[in-house]
Amino acid sequence: MEWLIALFTTTDSIAHIALLYAIVIAVGVYLGKIKLGGISLGVTFVLFAGIAAGHVGFTAPTNILSFIQDFGLILFVFMIGLQVGPGFLESFRKGGVTLNALSACMILLNIAVMFACYFIFFDTSDHNNLPMMVGTLYGAVTNTPGLGAANEALSTIFPAGQVPQIANGYACAYPLGVLGIIGATIAVRYICRVKLESEEKKLEEEEAENTAVKPYMMHLKVTNSYLEDRTVEQVHEFLNRDFVCTRILHEGHVTIPTGESRLHMGDLLFIVCAEDDAEPINAFIGPEIEVDWNEQGEPMVSKRILVTRSSINGKTLGQMHLPSVYGVNVTRVTRQGMDIFASPSLALQVGDRIMAVGPENAVNRVASVMGNSIKRLEAPNIATIFVGIILGIIFGSLPFAIHGIPVPIKLGIAGGPLIIAILIGRYGYKFHLVTYTTTSANMMLREIGLVLFLASVGVKAGNSFWDTVAQGDGLKYVFTGFLITIIPILVIGTIARMKYKFNYFTIMGMLAGTCTDPPALAYANSLCSKEAPAVGYSTVYPLSMFLRIFTAQIIVLFFCGL
Repeated sequence: MEWLIALFTTTDSIAHIALLYAIVIAVGVYLGKIKLGGISLGVTFVLFAGIAAGHVGFTAPTNILSFIQDFGLILFVFMIGLQVGPGFLESFRKGGVTLNALSACMILLNIAVMFACYFIFFDTSDHNNLPMMVGTLYGAVTNTPGLGAANEALSTIFPAGQVPQIANGYACAYPLGVLGIIGATIAVRYICRVKLESEEKKLEEEEAENTAVKPYMMHLKVTNSYLEDRTVEQVHEFLNRDFVCTRILHEGHVTIPTGESRLHMGDLLFIVCAEDDAEPINAFIGPEIEVDWNEQGEPMVSKRILVTRSSINGKTLGQMHLPSVYGVNVTRVTRQGMDIFASPSLALQVGDRIMAVGPENAVNRVASVMGNSIKRLEAPNIATIFVGIILGIIFGSLPFAIHGIPVPIKLGIAGGPLIIAILIGRYGYKFHLVTYTTTSANMMLREIGLVLFLASVGVKAGNSFWDTVAQGDGLKYVFTGFLITIIPILVIGTIARMKYKFNYFTIMGMLAGTCTDPPALAYANSLCSKEAPAVGYSTVYPLSMFLRIFTAQIIVLFFCGL
């Protein structure tokens, strides 16, 4: 039995350290699945498991804990940046500017409430109190990357061994933060006198009216004499409307048109356009008719093709010359779950799905050019990930000296990799960097990084957690954290509804996304059969995550070091 006792007590052995993390992570993940009132703490319970382990003396050398904590944080924030990067700029479109502005105001209001609580309830002469309130802030808004960024920034200000254990404040505020986000969102519903049935009905009406993006397919016969011997490109320019002509039947022969293809009286066309453009296109070209293309010469097929060949990454559709070389038209491209108009200037990325239309053998040739092999996507692009981490660490280590600040400002190992990951996710294809990772691979790497970080922080904070809760300011952290959670949600949620007239389900998603809180999104989705909560969440999530991490370091560097 001595070997077993030694395994649990020899803190500097590799076996002991591996066993410590395995136990803390496994126990935390399993306990995090327990639901109370339909709500669970999820993977964040690993933090509490780590605190319990550290409290009973089940720990590891501090330098090992610090290394694993920082490496986990880097991996976590980098994979987040890589995921949100492609949609970061697009999130500001289609009403997203207002939602993101409201989200940014809510983040600033969280910070303002935190400072108000700090000056009202705490001794400002104690230099540890403000850092602990920063930890409470990020527990209140359930944002773990912000905790990591603040922790990392504190290590540059406080001497080694004297860094405040802000994870204690985070742990005190987190459970009530999860409940407070959902509760305050429900309160907004009653404050604004919202009826869920009418909100869902409005969403249905909006979907029915949204003909600007809804695709419409029709078969037209050319009867307008003005179109005789005109090219498809000339028709585009005259109508000034987006449409794709995927097939032309001329004198019994079906062809895949290009911009230079000429139209003639009596030709039959297959047109794809937005629904609200259908009527003017129909009126200009000719009447709508029924056509069985399979009976007209060579059969045509429509096929979704997956772009998996790295050599295609970054090439535009115009550079591919698919209509002229292969006789195939691309009608739309699906990226990150979004349909994109297949314009010639659109740059393809690995992981895109294109809708190709043409003769079956020609479409198959295009499929082989694009790769169309799901197996290629199953292997993560490890080189891109670590190249990005190298650049992120270097970028995060660049010092920016500002007058009045005791130490130069650095983005650190949280902010640097996050920004680089966003840029690589958005523009990496221009440098032939294949940034695609499957959702499962991204989630796996992200969760591994997160649990390593949470376990390390918890074990390090375990020694002082009980003293903080029972003898220190633990109850104050719980109370002030609750205020930090609910006040901004009540204010911003009411403004979003009363002033900007957003649908309540969209507001629910926006509030959940601003707090980067999946349980709140899950609750919103359980009330709504439409995609409005998910749209609101995904619209503000990228900017919110960036601001949460960035403001954590700004608060620490500007205020905690004075």
